[in-house]
Amino acid sequence: MTAMSRTAAAALGTLGTRIELRRRALEWSIEDTAARLGVNPRTVRAIELGRPTVKVGTVFAYADLVGVRLFGLEGDELVRARRAGEDTLALLPALTPGPGRTVLDDEEGF
Repeated sequence: MTAMSRTAAAALGTLGTRIELRRRALEWSIEDTAARLGVNPRTVRAIELGRPTVKVGTVFAYADLVGVRLFGLEGDELVRARRAGEDTLALLPALTPGPGRTVLDDEEGF
């Protein structure tokens, strides 16, 4: 596993704490939450403790399940933000070669 920066560790811990606080406010047990999320109770606890071993999709699904906003956005706002990002990326030139493509000297732009 790649070493994690202090910032990344703090972000995981903060998100895990916010998720746990919401779960407790909902008065859901770890076991009940695990069943709702479709994971093992150990996974629920790992997320709440900010462990980096859980897949990011599972962490985001848990946050959504209990109503923790991600990136300060929710629902349709997240969809719009993703589309805006994809639109921006589509406008950027490809700076690295894709599979089977070589960069010619005049393509590098340096």
